[in-house]
Amino acid sequence: MKIKADFDLCESNGVCVGMAPDVFDLDDDDYLVVLQSDVPADRREEMRLVVTSCPKSALTIED
Repeated sequence: MKIKADFDLCESNGVCVGMAPDVFDLDDDDYLVVLQSDVPADRREEMRLVVTSCPKSALTIED
């Protein structure tokens, strides 16, 4: 399972960082960094919650 970010939509609100700090981070300029684009399948439900919590719908899950 892959997590993708649309950086054109992302406003770096940091919701994803707060929910999954091992997968997402903000750099020194407050831009989103995807630390792990490949996430284990056993975290699917957790990542689904993170994706649906993004205020700009900038995150997607690809199988």
